[in-house]
Amino acid sequence: MTPRVRVALAAAVRTLPRAPGLAYEPKFDGHRMVVLRTEEDVVLQARSGRTVTRAFPDLAAAARQLPAGTVLDGEVVVWHAGRTDFALVQRRAAAASAARAAALAQSLPASYAAFDVLELAGVDVRGRPYERRRALLVDLLLPLGPPLQPVPMTTDPELAETWYETLPASGIEGLVVKRLDQPYPAGRRAWRKLRHTDVRDAAVIGYTGTPRRPLALVLVLPGEEDEVPLVSSPLPAVLRTELAAAVAGRGGAAPAGGTVTAIGLGEVPFTLLDPPLAAEVRHTALRHPPPEVLRLRTDL
Repeated sequence: MTPRVRVALAAAVRTLPRAPGLAYEPKFDGHRMVVLRTEEDVVLQARSGRTVTRAFPDLAAAARQLPAGTVLDGEVVVWHAGRTDFALVQRRAAAASAARAAALAQSLPASYAAFDVLELAGVDVRGRPYERRRALLVDLLLPLGPPLQPVPMTTDPELAETWYETLPASGIEGLVVKRLDQPYPAGRRAWRKLRHTDVRDAAVIGYTGTPRRPLALVLVLPGEEDEVPLVSSPLPAVLRTELAAAVAGRGGAAPAGGTVTAIGLGEVPFTLLDPPLAAEVRHTALRHPPPEVLRLRTDL
């Protein structure tokens, strides 16, 4: 078993940070993925540590060109009609068989936008400054070319602001901001992310309805009034299907239950998810209106 790699995380900000010594990268709309080139082969990991190599045979094949003992951090995306398409990445990740994954690799080829190198040819470089890791990443990937490529980066805040204003047409969510002198902050929210909407990350601790027909999510929004659980607005059909599939894929013992207060409904029974999933929600106030779920992060 390949040990789980603890990835760096980013905290949301509302304005573009401007200070000497900052780097700016486009935030791609895809699935977080760690690429591990071992002595024997390639392992692709989701943010949770789950192995997803079988779902992305095209990226695994490309990563075999990397030197053994190399670990990359980045985002897997699928381009369609000139922009990244998150729904197509979800389709790739959900491939249930090797044959299905191979077929999807032909019709929906994936691209890997690498934004960091953690280990290179057996040398752990996480303690080195981002500026140095970035140079190593570019030197490593530019000779190889797509589908493995480094994300764009600039230290010019004016250019970064131009990216922020113009790249959404290509499916870019916003910007990630890092310090040039910063070591790789494994497991910590030491980076910053600026999105275009009032989208927030939420922990999905449960759901209302049944495992086959979930109705809404029970969410915790970090930093909100001691992180009190709240119920989302009703899920659209596509998210109900995704959640049902994610719950079915967990199997295991009978889930625990609880109750939560929902606006206009009082105490509502719900089923606990352990460990939680994650979702992106649009939210303007703590409980009114309830959060609108935009995306269920089933890659976690």
